Amino acid sequence: MKWIFITGLSLYMAGNLYVYIRIIQALGSLSLWVKIVFSLCFWLSAIALFGSIALRDAAIPPVVHRTLFAIGSVWMVFILYMAIATLLSDIAVLMFPALRGRMWYALAITSLLLVYGYVNYRNPRVEQLSVALATKHLEHPVRLVAISDVHLGYGTTRRDLRRYVELINEQQADVLVIVGDLIDNSITPVEREDMCAEFSRVHAPEGIYMVAGNHEYISGIEDVERYLATTDVRMLRDSVVRLTSGIQLVCRDDRMNRCREELDSLISRADTTLPVVVLDHQPNDIGVSNKLTTVDLHISGHTHHGQVWPLNIITDAMYEQSYGYRRWEHLHAYVSSGLSLWGPPFRIGTQSEIVVVDIEPNDTCNPL
Repeated sequence: MKWIFITGLSLYMAGNLYVYIRIIQALGSLSLWVKIVFSLCFWLSAIALFGSIALRDAAIPPVVHRTLFAIGSVWMVFILYMAIATLLSDIAVLMFPALRGRMWYALAITSLLLVYGYVNYRNPRVEQLSVALATKHLEHPVRLVAISDVHLGYGTTRRDLRRYVELINEQQADVLVIVGDLIDNSITPVEREDMCAEFSRVHAPEGIYMVAGNHEYISGIEDVERYLATTDVRMLRDSVVRLTSGIQLVCRDDRMNRCREELDSLISRADTTLPVVVLDHQPNDIGVSNKLTTVDLHISGHTHHGQVWPLNIITDAMYEQSYGYRRWEHLHAYVSSGLSLWGPPFRIGTQSEIVVVDIEPNDTCNPL
């Protein structure tokens, strides 16, 4: 994990340096002071997100946190696409030497992509799935609504969550499950604004259940547990809960807990004549759920499906199932791309989503 971080950081800084050099060259004969001011703004933007993370629990005005986070997160995607567009423009100049103003073309293309990505992110889609359980006892159909990767904090606010709750209620859920990373990098802004009070407006007769994700650990798992205990969200770690409908939620703790219980041990606590649904934030053990044969449905999140292209290519290479629905031998599995996102407010080549799973007591339906 450390080497992934170091490699990513090195590529990020190299991309910044490449774009910076090209823009300085494009500024040409402008005065030295203009270039100095530009340079300061450029590099402060480049490190703003790291400053936001480093100061996430510091006693400074929230507006400072939000400003650093907003500038830094937007900059990450801006520099990604600006570097790609600049490289393409450099190649174009080699082919067409008379081409002028190539940096402005790169800037225009990047800006249009960011506008599209923001609009796309702000409009989550509803992904619907029907799962037939002919071999398990279930009195009536149950609608399970799953969300993941909301990342409440300085990026996703209480106002955003209010809008998400309205979308959740439109799905008429029997039970809502939150598959990790409800909190972003710090519990401080969430607790200060009591963001999770919005869940009191959710209509889900069988309750709201949550498993921890890696960001709950980054935020401080004990602090997150303490806060959520005051809300309508019930976070379970290495626990099995049976709903009134008979469905059993196997709520696995995140991989950040190196001492978490093994999945087969958790399953042994469930009544396998009834439907078994595994909730596990990171999708590393879907194959294990399949081998156990008694698990009916496995839901994960975490990957964001890369969030922006071409990072989805990387997540596809990292996980056997990095996004969407798959019918394994003995298992229905879904990996959600997440309702919100971490950092940059853009979805390019991916989609924010709510997952609606209709669990049926017969074998007459097919996944959509």
